[in-house]
Parts: sequence; C-alpha cells; structure tokens
Amino acid sequence: MKDFLEILNRQQLMADSGGQGGYPVANTGNYTNAYTGDATAFDDANTMAPQIKQWYNTEALENARSNHMFAQFAKNIPLPENHGLTVEMRKANTFGDVPRLTEGVIPDGQKFGYSAVTATVYEYGAYTPLGRRLQRHAIDPVAQDAAEEMGAAGGNTQDKIARDVCLSGSNVLYCEDSSNNAKSSRAALDATCKLTPVMVNRAVTWLKKHKAPKINGKYIAIIHPSVAYDLRQSSDWIDAHKYASPEEIYNGEIGELHGVRFIESDNAKVYRGADLASNSRTLKVNAPAAGATPAGISAATSVPFDGGTVAASALVNRYVIINGTKVKITANTDSALTVDAAVTAADNADIYPGEGGAGGIAVYGCVFLGKDAFGMIDVAGGSMEMIVKTPEQAGGPLNQFGTVGVYFETGGGVLYEERLLRVECGSYYSSVDEDA
Repeated sequence: MKDFLEILNRQQLMADSGGQGGYPVANTGNYTNAYTGDATAFDDANTMAPQIKQWYNTEALENARSNHMFAQFAKNIPLPENHGLTVEMRKANTFGDVPRLTEGVIPDGQKFGYSAVTATVYEYGAYTPLGRRLQRHAIDPVAQDAAEEMGAAGGNTQDKIARDVCLSGSNVLYCEDSSNNAKSSRAALDATCKLTPVMVNRAVTWLKKHKAPKINGKYIAIIHPSVAYDLRQSSDWIDAHKYASPEEIYNGEIGELHGVRFIESDNAKVYRGADLASNSRTLKVNAPAAGATPAGISAATSVPFDGGTVAASALVNRYVIINGTKVKITANTDSALTVDAAVTAADNADIYPGEGGAGGIAVYGCVFLGKDAFGMIDVAGGSMEMIVKTPEQAGGPLNQFGTVGVYFETGGGVLYEERLLRVECGSYYSSVDEDA
C-alpha cells in the first residue's frame, strides 16, 4: 500500500508540473500501471478524461477603472426642469482705474455692461441586450455584471466631458525643451519638453497676473500619470502624504509644488493621433529625381507617398507633419496626399501623424485652474441613471431579451477664461502613450 500511494503521489506531482520527468499525465488518456509505472492508452470506453476539468472560478475579475477627477473642481450650475436646454450665466464687466479729477471739470462717464457665457446640455446613453435564455442558464450574474460595467462607462464618459470643457479654454503655454528653447506650437514639442518646476512656476505666475482666485489657498493642476512621473523627479516636490493635514487632500491628489496642488488622472488629455497606415505609423515622401535636383517636392500641396498601406479618403481631415510643417489633409488616394498648405521636403522624408508633437509623439494637456474657472450643469432629473428592462418589458413578441443601460444629461462651459490655463508638454513616455 505504501508503494502504491507513493506512485500515486508521484503521478500527481507529474500532473501538477505538466508531466515532466518521465511519468504520464492522467488527462492525456493514458493508464499507468501502479506497480511497474508502464503507461498504456485507455480505450474509448475506459477513460478518465471526463474527470479532468478546467476549474471555474465563480469570482469574476474586476476590470480597470479610470479615476474621475475633473468635475470636483467645477462650479455647479443648476438647471431646473422645463427651463430649456441652455443655461446663460452673466457677469458684470470690470471698470478701469478711477482717474484723478480736475477741479470744476465733470469727467467722462465709464461704460458699464455685462458679459454672458452659455452652456448647453446634451443627453448620453447606451444599453446592451441580454438574452432571457442567457440570464436563466449563465453561471455568472450577467445582468449585475453588465450593469456594473455600464455604470463605469457612464462615469468615465462624464469625467471626459468635464475634461474637454477644461481643454476648450483659449489660453495655452508650451513647455521648453531640455536646452531651454521656447516652443510656439504643439507640433514643435518633443519628448524633452517636460513639465518642470520652472514651467509650473510660469503657469502659477500667469494665473496670478490674471488675478485668478485660488481654491482653498492653492491653485489646482490635473495631469497625466506620465507627466506626474517626470515632475516627481524634482527635489522641490512634496508628496500628498507629507502634508501637515493629509486628511484634507482632494480625490486623486498626489502632491504640491510652487503653490499648486496636483491631481493625477488617467483621463488627462493625451494628443498623439492614430497610425497613418494600416501597417505603419508613418509614411514617406515618394518623389524620386525626375529632372528635379535634389529629389523631393518643393512648395507643393500634392505629396506622393509610400511606406504603408492607406485606403483612399482614409486620412481626410487628419493632420500630418512634413519637414516640420503641420498641414491638414483634404484628400488622399492610396499613394498621394493633398494638403491645405504648400510643403517642401526631400524624397523619403518622414510623414508623421500631426495631432501630437514633433515626430508624431504624444503630447499631454495639463489643466491649471483657479476657483470657478469652469462649470458643469446639474440637470434636474438628468443625473446618471441605470435603466434595467426585463424580458417582459423589452423582449419583443416572445420576451426573448432584457436590457441594461445607462442614461444621463450633462454639459458645461468655461466661465472665466483668465482662470484657466492649458500647459502642453512632452514626457519620458511620449513615444509609447496613446490618445486619451
């Protein structure tokens, strides 16, 4: 009996290790003689294969979630029911300095007026059908899981809507490169144009010069994790857990620098642009010498290309960078681009996606803001709602399926342009990050 148990134990060890070491694995359909260790194949009727199953873990894996950071700094703008789709917000215009008077002379009056800012609400929604048969027989609670995922998608969408409101501001600052060369456009930014303490200080100075009020004594910046990685290398950086009152930190707050409290969000904007071809990120100018010296194109709006497979009209309204010049594609065939401005480039010059930085790298939109810089509309009766329909309610003439969906209304706008600054930068991760 002892020898028999030892052989069984050894067989189990071999099964656990993938059958290495000379002993056959039980689920291969082999029979092993307990005394000799010889293996012979089972026949069709005598097999242990039905007993060897894949283990089914009843606990579903949890999908990754984005952090929702932007709306916590928005001014809440209520919209009651039956009051239309657009909210108008007004502010009085400011006066200039009061002039010194000349005795006996009546001064000119100063004009007084108001400025209006409007924001419109839109509705958003999505659903998934769930078969009645699926819900009856599935091992997992599919309706519950679908509702959880649909709610997560709705929350993520709301966060991106608030982010895009912030990005709609007109004020932008471009980071310098590692040699302190100033940049004047997104397309000129390279990976060394990082958000440094110097650039943070410039953003703070900009907000102060525009009299932007602070939020609880500090300005706020919402940045991408890749940007946070670069900024944390500074010796001036203060981690949030080292604050005097760490219990008062904002959702997503990671630290402070130069009077700015930084919020990290994986929904922070990344500008990069999709690949230009189905099999290549970039293309190449295809203009070999044909009487021209040197080979290439000169002040042309038609750019022949090769280096990738592109369908006709697939790149229309995309931007590209050719020889450092960013242009918009107005038409394309499978071998030529038509662009909206003349470009000059040598044969085999790279054509990069133009939505991001130099060489098609990712650029990050960092939002610096003061109090009430932007607002989000709180629609009465329009907050996010999970809507579940039973097969009896939604399943057609045979009650074959139910649905799980999400619905909400929202909108927003910039309230004070002078309190909102977008700082664009590169990062150590600019070559790998995708659009967000």
